[in-house]
Amino acid sequence: MSALVVIVYPAEAKAEEVRQRLFALQKEYLINIGDAVIATKTEAGNVKLNQVMNTTVAGAVSGSFWGLLIGVIFLNPVIGAAIGAASGALGGALTDVGINDAFMKDLSASLQPGNAALFVLAHGMTADKVLDAIKGFGGVVLKTSLDETKEQILRDALSQAAAAA
Repeated sequence: MSALVVIVYPAEAKAEEVRQRLFALQKEYLINIGDAVIATKTEAGNVKLNQVMNTTVAGAVSGSFWGLLIGVIFLNPVIGAAIGAASGALGGALTDVGINDAFMKDLSASLQPGNAALFVLAHGMTADKVLDAIKGFGGVVLKTSLDETKEQILRDALSQAAAAA
């Protein structure tokens, strides 16, 4: 079962630090991350999403490979690679993998400028070990799909770290 957790931090650097810690936990097989995005609100009020995977670039690379291959078959590899890269980039830009971008932007609109929200979609985790690893970073829970008991445990652990700081 997947769980969505959104935690607000006072700075993007702190949110990035937590995200990197979660990736390290994934290498230890303690969490299976489906998506991890950091949303920040600029002074102008715009919301910027810092995603792990750029689907536009991935699409362009994949498209250029297939375009080159098809171009070699039809004796025009340069045009094939160019058309493949363009169509791949377009397809990648239109693809939304993981957490819905519109949902993240709507939820992040309530952030104070300079704050950052870490959106994590986890497909499975060893909750007690993951909580122990991230509770020292503090933060405020903005939204979760956890049941009330687990959500309260998360809120308590993060608020204790904030109080200690």
